[in-house]
Amino acid sequence: MKQRTWPRSAVVCSFLAFMPLAGCVARGAPSWSLFGAYFPYWLVSAVIGIVGAIVAHRVFVGTGWVRQVPYQLSVCTAIGIVVGVLAWLWGTGQL
Repeated sequence: MKQRTWPRSAVVCSFLAFMPLAGCVARGAPSWSLFGAYFPYWLVSAVIGIVGAIVAHRVFVGTGWVRQVPYQLSVCTAIGIVVGVLAWLWGTGQL
């Protein structure tokens, strides 16, 4: 009986598919303790980013910049992403 061999591309694709999973082996996934439960830090950062976008929109409305700044959805989304990424970097100790 002939032994079946896998094509080289299948082996390489399998290896590349599992490479991102190796990032959390050394120290564990970053998490944050909240009321005794551990939440992944990416979730906390996403919530902080959403709050940052809402605060930015309220500041634009309160100061009257809504009439001056075009593309409010894009601008507030960008501000929320920046706030979320900064929260992620600060929380994981990379900032």
